[in-house]
Amino acid sequence: MNVYQFSVEKQDGNQLSLDFFKGKVLLIVNTATGCGFTPQYKGLQDLYLRYRDEGFEILDFPCNQFKNQAPGSAEEINSFCSLHYQTSFPRFAKIKVNGKEADPLYNWLKEQKSGPLGKRIEWNFAKFLINRNGQVI
Repeated sequence: MNVYQFSVEKQDGNQLSLDFFKGKVLLIVNTATGCGFTPQYKGLQDLYLRYRDEGFEILDFPCNQFKNQAPGSAEEINSFCSLHYQTSFPRFAKIKVNGKEADPLYNWLKEQKSGPLGKRIEWNFAKFLINRNGQVI
């Protein structure tokens, strides 16, 4: 199994197969606009601008599961990220990363690489690096 077997919800409600990104290096991140880690958006954008022409993508998944730190609508989140960090990498619909309602992509990611708390995402801005073959590295 690899990441290309999953589909994710775009902000407009349509599904996108991650096969769309086949052959690229992906950094998958759960984000929040009201978190102490939110300034990481700047570093993420810098990284994206530096490597996107070499086949690198950052996939941004807003998540409101950690202390209600991403409460806004897609429009509000996009506006915040554009205004404060000028982000231009793909952002998807808000998801859950833990629990019974966790997105299937995140369940798979957690199975591939566990963090300090085992098979749970610890907080906002957890990152998974995916190689060009769709495997978590």
